[in-house]
Amino acid sequence: MSLVRLNIKGISYSQTQNGAYALILNELDGDRKLPIVIGAFEAQSIAIALEKEIRPPRPLTHDLFKNFADRFDIVVKQVIIHKLVDGVFYSSLICERDKIEEIIDARTSDAIALALRFQAPIFTYKNILDKAGIYLKVDPTKEEDPDNILIEDIINEELELEPVQDNYASKTLEELHNLLDEAVTNEDYEKAAKIRDEISKR
Repeated sequence: MSLVRLNIKGISYSQTQNGAYALILNELDGDRKLPIVIGAFEAQSIAIALEKEIRPPRPLTHDLFKNFADRFDIVVKQVIIHKLVDGVFYSSLICERDKIEEIIDARTSDAIALALRFQAPIFTYKNILDKAGIYLKVDPTKEEDPDNILIEDIINEELELEPVQDNYASKTLEELHNLLDEAVTNEDYEKAAKIRDEISKR
C-alpha cells in the first residue's frame, strides 16, 4: 500500500460541543483533508508546538518525551497513521536508536504532537485517505471560518466524541458557583467553561 504524506493545516474548535477539537491534516500533493477529533490537552500541545514563539514555563508531557528521547539518542523518524476502525485512527511512531528501528504504537494525537517536536514527517495509507479524506466545501456567500464549519460536520457525524461525565447536573447552584471560582483560581478554564454552561442551563 502506498503512503501519502500529510501536513498539518490547523486545529478547529467546536462552537457547539465544549472540549471538542479537530486536527485537520492536508495531503501534500492534493486537496483532501483528513480530520481527526482530539482532546483539549493534545490540541493545546500541538498548538504550542506549531507556535514557535510560545514556550511553556515547564515541559509538557510531549516535551518531556522529547527531552528523554534526546538524552538517550532516540529519534522519531516518522509517524504513520496506519488504521481506521469505527472512527478511531491508529498510529505508529517509527523510532531509531543506534541504527536499530523500532515501531511504537501511539494515539494519533500524541504521535502528531511528537512528530512536530522531532520535525518528523506524517504519513497515512492511501486507502485510509480514500475512506476518511474529505474535500472542504465552503459556501462563498457566507463569511465563515471553513475550519469551524468542518469541525461541526465532523462532530455531528461518525466521529462524535463521547460526552465526558462530569456529574455537574447533581450539584446545587451554590456548589457550582464554588466549583467555578475554584476552577478559575486554578486556571482550569476548560473545566470552568463546562461549569458555566451547567449554570446557564439552570
